[in-house]
Amino acid sequence: MIQSHSIKQKMGQFLHILFPILVTQIALSAITFFDTNMSGKFGTADLAGVAIGTSLWIPIQTGLNGILMGITPIVSHLVGSKRDNEVAYKVTQGIWLSLIVSLLVLLIGFLSLSPILNFMNLEPAVRDIAARFLGAISFGVIPLFGYTVLRSCIDALGQTRVSMFITLIALPVNVGLNYLLIFGKFGFPQMGGVGAGVASAITYWVIFLVALVFIYRAEPFVGLRLFRKFHFMSLSTFKELLKIGVPIGFSIFFETAVFSAVTLLMSRFDTMTIAAHQAAINFASTLYMIPLSICMSLTILVGFETGSGRLKDARQYGIIGIGTAAILSFATALVLLFAGNHVAGLYSDEPAVISLIQHFLIYAIFFQISDAIATPTQGVLRGYKDVNPAFIICFIAYWVIGLPVGYVLATYTNLGAYGYWIGLITGLAIGAILLMSRLVIVQRRFAAKLEAGEV
Repeated sequence: MIQSHSIKQKMGQFLHILFPILVTQIALSAITFFDTNMSGKFGTADLAGVAIGTSLWIPIQTGLNGILMGITPIVSHLVGSKRDNEVAYKVTQGIWLSLIVSLLVLLIGFLSLSPILNFMNLEPAVRDIAARFLGAISFGVIPLFGYTVLRSCIDALGQTRVSMFITLIALPVNVGLNYLLIFGKFGFPQMGGVGAGVASAITYWVIFLVALVFIYRAEPFVGLRLFRKFHFMSLSTFKELLKIGVPIGFSIFFETAVFSAVTLLMSRFDTMTIAAHQAAINFASTLYMIPLSICMSLTILVGFETGSGRLKDARQYGIIGIGTAAILSFATALVLLFAGNHVAGLYSDEPAVISLIQHFLIYAIFFQISDAIATPTQGVLRGYKDVNPAFIICFIAYWVIGLPVGYVLATYTNLGAYGYWIGLITGLAIGAILLMSRLVIVQRRFAAKLEAGEV
């Protein structure tokens, strides 16, 4: 990354960072999509088993990935403040932490998976496939979390195109292995949905090793001398990483888990309503990749500028990022408003289901506008290393306000299933307002500290 001197230069650098991250996020989500889709082509029980396994794994994966992503603002600050010589040590400690997190996940999963699946009262075939799918994917837990640390370092240096390249390698590898292992092609064993778990685990090892090669041999990483020297675990550095990473991880976890909670609560409605809700949520989740990618870009850019003590530049990046997200959200709102029927038609051929999906998509308009403000604002706050208040705000907005309001409206009014969406919209809107207020406070405090020589 380089220092920019005009809005035009900042916009160019922002887009240079953003585009590869957006492609990366879409590619990562596509891996889960192909696991589920290709398992469904093999059999209904395999589809259900993989869907159950994925629904249990994704909130944990995204939450713990968020904790390890705490390395991003740390590296950005070090680079911005010209302390490049400290990056290798911090990244090594991040790898140690990822190993500890991986082992804890494996231990907890080993002890709790059977009781959780038994509690869900699944059909024996579905339960067996879900258990074996998660058992297979567990062999990729260590490289997956290790890759999260490496990718966070790569992105923090502004080399988001490298992350994009590595992830784009992962997609054909995963799809190809799915084809071989799910369907038993070219002499490989026919494993059904379990083969998707094996394919994902192998894919995680591939991207981890490719990332290691890049960091060890390619510019500009060579100059940082990453992994040239052995460093023992440092509890004090773990504390620094966790202080930033834990709130980020929990914020992501609470945001992803609330949708699982809503889906669970909606199980009392008829199948058509549940299907329409899932389709609309799926499309809204796809749109969410835009503000999420902007959020990650702003963490890198704002962290770089605050590390350099250039608060005006950091503030300008925040305005550019949040403004871009807002403009794009209004553009997608127009698409949903005038072409919602076509979007709904992508998910079903039944007129009644299409009509229901279209109704849910109207609520998705307000949903994603709030997301366009709240999510990038979190990215700016992370760039300032201000994460605890944002985590508390997210918890209150989604779980204390959004979910209870949705439950009351869905249960005690004639809004029915739409009540949950109104509750989520309410929580997101309040969260966006509170996060923006927090950002104003943080910027003022940071400016005062810089003036006093405390930063």
